[in-house]
Amino acid sequence: MALTSVDETELLLPLFAGMYEGHRFATFLDRVRARTQADYVGLFFRQGDLTMHDVTEFHAGRDLRAEARQLGFDRLDILDRFPFDRLRPERVYAVSEFADVDAEYAVFRARYIAALGIADERIMRLTLDGGISAWMLLARGRECSAADSVLLANLAPYVALALRAFVREERRRIEAEMNSLALARSGTSWLLLDREARLVASDPGIAHVLRALPGFVLREGERLCLADVALERQIAETAALFAQDPSAPPRAVELCAHPRLHALLLPNRSQPAAASSLPVLQILCCIPGQPGGEQRDILAQVSGLSRREAELALLLSAGRSLAEAAKDMGLTLETARNYSKRIYAQLNVRGQAELVAYVLQSGVRLA
Repeated sequence: MALTSVDETELLLPLFAGMYEGHRFATFLDRVRARTQADYVGLFFRQGDLTMHDVTEFHAGRDLRAEARQLGFDRLDILDRFPFDRLRPERVYAVSEFADVDAEYAVFRARYIAALGIADERIMRLTLDGGISAWMLLARGRECSAADSVLLANLAPYVALALRAFVREERRRIEAEMNSLALARSGTSWLLLDREARLVASDPGIAHVLRALPGFVLREGERLCLADVALERQIAETAALFAQDPSAPPRAVELCAHPRLHALLLPNRSQPAAASSLPVLQILCCIPGQPGGEQRDILAQVSGLSRREAELALLLSAGRSLAEAAKDMGLTLETARNYSKRIYAQLNVRGQAELVAYVLQSGVRLA
């Protein structure tokens, strides 16, 4: 029996919306549970070489694993002997078909389902991208009906499609988080403008910095408002140029003199299919920051310097003079000079320029 129009509304729409729920696929799983009158309906994913009892699980209904542990079943890994990987994708099986996997598994599973009051289970394997497999499991306190198996079989291609999209979305989320982390750690931030130099999107880091600058107004959907009218005009002209010629060379501008903030203007060559306004201009900035305790500790760790020596090295590499750094650290100039000699000897560098290069290449700035 094919899925009905009611099924499409009640089951398929929540299925595809489920990847964005706080509790993933909760509505879909709960509706399948209600439709089949099951005690439990779950989706679980195995990634890499994780054992089945360590997989990611989304479920509706009873938490059978938690209940089993409360009942004293501390060897749930025995259930991993079920031949999950041998199941034909998108075919529905009764778990009882595999009761003879081995004697220990058979005894343990019989005790397990009896203690939980489970009479029958149906399982279905779904193959996804990147070597990830998923399974959908339904458990009931009485025997499953033929209609339960038919429903799972009819849902199978839709669930597989939704889970493939979910896997891709999770990968993009991980990549976005890593990109955001790398940009934040390196002090790099960005703005994205359309052909009218209106703000399409911005990184939270630069938004915080720019809003603190004199005369700078930053609102999504509006043009940048700068204290320097000539600079504002230059950015608008650059946006118009990049809209006409995406291969135009980058440009550099100084957004602010105090504190000094430079930016690189780049044409945006990626055109989204759906956006409030088409972006044409990328603005990349290096946000000035102060060396912190974490950077000091990392530099001390990788270089063999003491923490105070590492602190001085960071201040010098940030462009501070020896006298300025000594004042910042509460040192006498003579003490700071002695520290600097040990720093140059330990790092095998000659002068402040090589010290700057050492710190930049060490990755300490990412700490």
